[in-house]
Amino acid sequence: MSSDSGAESTTASNGAAEKPQIERFHLPTPEEIRGQDIWNNCAVRSVVSGVMGGGLGVMMGIFFAALDNPIMQDTMTTRQQLVYTARQMGQRSWGNCKTFALMGCVFSAAECVVEKYRGKHDTTNTVVAGCVTGGAISAKGGPQAACVGCAGFAAFSVVIEKIMERYE
Repeated sequence: MSSDSGAESTTASNGAAEKPQIERFHLPTPEEIRGQDIWNNCAVRSVVSGVMGGGLGVMMGIFFAALDNPIMQDTMTTRQQLVYTARQMGQRSWGNCKTFALMGCVFSAAECVVEKYRGKHDTTNTVVAGCVTGGAISAKGGPQAACVGCAGFAAFSVVIEKIMERYE
Protein backbone atom coordinates (compact mmCIF):
# COMPACT_ATOMS: atom_id res chain seq x y z
CA MET A 1 0.00 0.00 0.00
CA SER A 2 2.90 2.33 0.57
CA SER A 3 3.75 2.21 -3.15
CA ASP A 4 0.17 3.32 -3.97
CA SER A 5 0.39 6.36 -1.67
CA GLY A 6 3.70 7.36 -3.30
CA ALA A 7 2.04 7.22 -6.74
CA GLU A 8 -0.84 9.36 -5.48
CA SER A 9 1.49 12.03 -4.10
CA THR A 10 3.37 12.16 -7.43
CA THR A 11 0.09 12.54 -9.33
CA ALA A 12 -1.09 15.22 -6.92
CA SER A 13 2.09 17.23 -7.33
CA ASN A 14 1.97 16.91 -11.16
CA GLY A 15 -1.77 17.60 -11.25
CA ALA A 16 -1.25 21.19 -10.15
CA ALA A 17 1.19 21.80 -12.99
CA GLU A 18 -1.03 20.09 -15.62
CA LYS A 19 -4.22 22.01 -14.87
CA PRO A 20 -6.11 22.42 -18.15
CA GLN A 21 -6.78 25.92 -19.37
CA ILE A 22 -10.43 26.89 -19.32
CA GLU A 23 -11.58 28.57 -22.50
CA ARG A 24 -13.74 31.62 -22.21
CA PHE A 25 -17.31 31.26 -23.39
CA HIS A 26 -18.99 34.23 -24.96
CA LEU A 27 -22.52 34.66 -26.16
CA PRO A 28 -22.96 35.78 -29.76
CA THR A 29 -23.59 39.46 -30.28
CA PRO A 30 -26.83 40.63 -31.91
CA GLU A 31 -24.87 41.35 -35.11
CA GLU A 32 -23.52 37.79 -35.18
CA ILE A 33 -27.01 36.39 -34.65
CA ARG A 34 -28.40 38.56 -37.45
CA GLY A 35 -25.58 37.47 -39.75
CA GLN A 36 -26.27 33.81 -39.02
CA ASP A 37 -29.99 34.30 -39.63
CA ILE A 38 -29.28 35.95 -42.98
CA TRP A 39 -26.81 33.25 -44.05
CA ASN A 40 -29.23 30.47 -43.00
CA ASN A 41 -31.76 31.77 -45.55
CA CYS A 42 -31.69 29.39 -48.54
CA ALA A 43 -32.37 32.20 -51.05
CA VAL A 44 -29.40 34.22 -49.79
CA ARG A 45 -27.14 31.18 -49.86
CA SER A 46 -28.11 30.23 -53.38
CA VAL A 47 -27.75 33.78 -54.76
CA VAL A 48 -24.31 34.19 -53.14
CA SER A 49 -23.21 30.79 -54.47
CA GLY A 50 -24.49 31.68 -57.93
CA VAL A 51 -22.58 34.97 -57.96
CA MET A 52 -19.41 33.30 -56.71
CA GLY A 53 -19.80 30.50 -59.25
CA GLY A 54 -20.26 33.05 -62.02
CA GLY A 55 -17.07 34.82 -60.95
CA LEU A 56 -15.18 31.54 -60.99
CA GLY A 57 -16.58 30.81 -64.46
CA VAL A 58 -15.37 34.18 -65.76
CA MET A 59 -11.87 33.57 -64.43
CA MET A 60 -11.73 30.06 -65.87
CA GLY A 61 -13.00 31.31 -69.24
CA ILE A 62 -10.29 33.96 -69.38
CA PHE A 63 -7.60 31.47 -68.39
CA PHE A 64 -8.55 28.73 -70.85
CA ALA A 65 -9.18 31.14 -73.72
CA ALA A 66 -5.70 32.60 -73.21
CA LEU A 67 -4.25 29.11 -73.69
CA ASP A 68 -6.16 28.59 -76.94
CA ASN A 69 -4.24 29.21 -80.17
CA PRO A 70 -6.09 30.53 -83.21
CA ILE A 71 -6.37 28.07 -86.09
CA MET A 72 -4.98 30.55 -88.61
CA GLN A 73 -2.23 31.82 -86.34
CA ASP A 74 0.36 31.86 -89.15
CA THR A 75 -1.73 34.09 -91.42
CA MET A 76 -3.01 36.47 -88.72
CA THR A 77 -1.36 39.73 -87.77
CA THR A 78 -0.63 40.45 -84.12
CA ARG A 79 -3.63 42.78 -83.93
CA GLN A 80 -5.92 40.13 -85.43
CA GLN A 81 -4.61 37.57 -82.94
CA LEU A 82 -5.31 39.94 -80.03
CA VAL A 83 -8.83 40.66 -81.26
CA TYR A 84 -9.50 36.97 -81.81
CA THR A 85 -8.18 36.08 -78.35
CA ALA A 86 -10.24 38.84 -76.71
CA ARG A 87 -13.41 37.60 -78.41
CA GLN A 88 -12.65 34.03 -77.38
CA MET A 89 -12.08 35.16 -73.80
CA GLY A 90 -15.40 36.98 -73.79
CA GLN A 91 -17.33 34.07 -75.26
CA ARG A 92 -15.74 31.46 -73.03
CA SER A 93 -16.04 33.64 -69.95
CA TRP A 94 -19.74 34.27 -70.55
CA GLY A 95 -20.43 30.58 -71.23
CA ASN A 96 -18.50 29.44 -68.16
CA CYS A 97 -20.07 32.20 -66.07
CA LYS A 98 -23.59 30.98 -66.87
CA THR A 99 -22.71 27.34 -66.28
CA PHE A 100 -20.90 27.86 -62.98
CA ALA A 101 -23.50 30.34 -61.72
CA LEU A 102 -26.26 27.83 -62.44
CA MET A 103 -24.24 25.07 -60.83
CA GLY A 104 -23.54 27.07 -57.66
CA CYS A 105 -27.08 28.38 -57.35
CA VAL A 106 -28.84 25.04 -57.91
CA PHE A 107 -26.45 23.01 -55.74
CA SER A 108 -26.58 25.45 -52.85
CA ALA A 109 -30.37 25.83 -52.99
CA ALA A 110 -30.95 22.07 -53.20
CA GLU A 111 -28.56 21.29 -50.37
CA CYS A 112 -30.04 24.01 -48.16
CA VAL A 113 -33.63 22.94 -48.77
CA VAL A 114 -32.86 19.25 -48.16
CA GLU A 115 -30.86 20.10 -45.03
CA LYS A 116 -33.68 22.21 -43.60
CA TYR A 117 -36.27 19.55 -44.45
CA ARG A 118 -34.27 16.71 -42.89
CA GLY A 119 -32.85 18.75 -40.01
CA LYS A 120 -29.40 17.18 -40.48
CA HIS A 121 -26.12 18.10 -42.12
CA ASP A 122 -24.69 14.93 -43.64
CA THR A 123 -23.61 13.27 -46.88
CA THR A 124 -27.18 12.48 -47.94
CA ASN A 125 -27.83 16.19 -48.46
CA THR A 126 -24.75 16.39 -50.68
CA VAL A 127 -25.84 13.37 -52.74
CA VAL A 128 -29.32 14.78 -53.34
CA ALA A 129 -28.00 18.26 -54.17
CA GLY A 130 -25.40 16.79 -56.53
CA CYS A 131 -28.03 14.69 -58.28
CA VAL A 132 -30.37 17.66 -58.71
CA THR A 133 -27.53 19.85 -59.99
CA GLY A 134 -26.15 17.26 -62.42
CA GLY A 135 -29.63 16.54 -63.73
CA ALA A 136 -30.41 20.25 -64.18
CA ILE A 137 -27.16 20.98 -66.03
CA SER A 138 -27.49 18.05 -68.42
CA ALA A 139 -31.29 18.16 -68.85
CA LYS A 140 -31.02 19.62 -72.37
CA GLY A 141 -29.52 16.32 -73.52
CA GLY A 142 -32.64 14.34 -72.65
CA PRO A 143 -33.60 11.99 -69.82
CA GLN A 144 -30.67 9.64 -70.27
CA ALA A 145 -28.17 12.50 -70.12
CA ALA A 146 -29.97 13.90 -67.06
CA CYS A 147 -29.66 10.53 -65.29
CA VAL A 148 -25.98 10.24 -66.12
CA GLY A 149 -25.42 13.85 -65.03
CA CYS A 150 -27.30 13.16 -61.80
CA ALA A 151 -25.19 10.12 -60.96
CA GLY A 152 -21.91 11.72 -62.00
CA PHE A 153 -22.38 14.98 -60.16
CA ALA A 154 -23.67 13.18 -57.04
CA ALA A 155 -20.55 10.99 -56.99
CA PHE A 156 -18.31 14.02 -57.60
CA SER A 157 -20.05 15.92 -54.77
CA VAL A 158 -19.49 13.07 -52.32
CA VAL A 159 -15.81 12.84 -53.24
CA ILE A 160 -15.35 16.58 -52.73
CA GLU A 161 -17.27 16.41 -49.43
CA LYS A 162 -15.02 13.61 -48.16
CA ILE A 163 -11.87 15.48 -49.20
CA MET A 164 -13.06 18.68 -47.52
CA GLU A 165 -13.94 16.84 -44.28
CA ARG A 166 -10.24 16.30 -43.66
CA TYR A 167 -9.60 20.04 -43.58
CA GLU A 168 -12.38 21.04 -41.18
